[in-house]
Amino acid sequence: MSVQTQNPTEATASSLESQCLSGGVRIAIQGIKGSFHHQVAQDYFYQNVEVDECLSFEELVASLMTGKSDQAVMAIENSIAGPIIPNYALIDKNNLHIIGEHYLDIHQNLMALKGQKIEDILEVHSHPMALLQCMEFLKKYPNIKLVEDKDTAETARRIHEKQLKGIAAIASKTASELYDLEILAPEIQTINNNMTRFVIIKKEKEFTDENEINRASIKFELDHKRGSLAAVLNVMSDCKLNLTKIQSLPKIETPWKYSFFVDVTFEKYEDYAKAKALLTIMAEYFKVLGEYKNTRP
Repeated sequence: MSVQTQNPTEATASSLESQCLSGGVRIAIQGIKGSFHHQVAQDYFYQNVEVDECLSFEELVASLMTGKSDQAVMAIENSIAGPIIPNYALIDKNNLHIIGEHYLDIHQNLMALKGQKIEDILEVHSHPMALLQCMEFLKKYPNIKLVEDKDTAETARRIHEKQLKGIAAIASKTASELYDLEILAPEIQTINNNMTRFVIIKKEKEFTDENEINRASIKFELDHKRGSLAAVLNVMSDCKLNLTKIQSLPKIETPWKYSFFVDVTFEKYEDYAKAKALLTIMAEYFKVLGEYKNTRP
C-alpha cells in the first residue's frame, strides 16, 4: 500500500533539495534510518536528506538546541493511542516552533534474514508499541517468544549486522530494504487504519504566508474558576475555529492548575487572529506553538 505524502510547496521543496544536496540541511529524527521518523523525513523534505539519528525525543530536542540539526521530525499524535503529550511539553519547554505536519499510515511487517520461514522463527524483537499493534497476528504463533526492544529499525539493523537466525523484527518496509531482510508477513498490524501525525519543528520561527496557514497549535492557562474553559471554547466557536484536539497537563509547580494544549483549524486567518487576540486577554497565559498548513488527509 502506498503512503500518502504531503510535501511543502514546490518552491520550498526545491529550496530544501538544493540545501540538502549542498549539505546545508540536517534533520533530527527519533530512531535510526529505516524508522518511521526517517520515512517522514524523506517524504517531507527530500529522499536522501541528511539525518541526525537520535535515541530519544530529548536527544532530538538537544540536537536542535545545539545547532547540530536545522529542523526535526517529531511524532505528536496517533489515531489509536492519542496525543503524545510529553512531546508537546518538550516543544513548549524549549520554545521550539511547529512549522509543518505530515501524516503517515503505519504499516508493520515481520522480517528476518533471507531464506527463512515463519516456522524457523523463535523470537520476535521490536518496540513495545509495535508488538502491541500486531498482537492479533502474533497470537497465531504462541511458541514464538516476544522480546521488547528500543526501536523497530534498530532491531532490523542488528539482525542484519549480526546475521541472527531464528530472530525476526517488526518494522517498516523501508527497514527491510535498508538492512537486506526478507518480509515474511506484510501488513500484520491489527488495525489497518493506524495513522501517526508528525510535526516539523525548528528552533526559530519561520515566516509563512497567512494565506497558507489554516492550522495552529496553542497553549494556554486559565484562572481556576467555574466556566473559564467554557468561555474560551465559546470564543473559539464564535470565531469559527474547529477544535481538533484539547489536552490538559498538570502544572507540577502549581498544584491543581493545568496547562491546555489545543490544536485548531480554520478557513480564514482573520478568524484565527481575532480568536488569538481575545484569548490573549482571557487567559492567564497564552502561547502559540506553531501556525502552519493543515495536511490532514
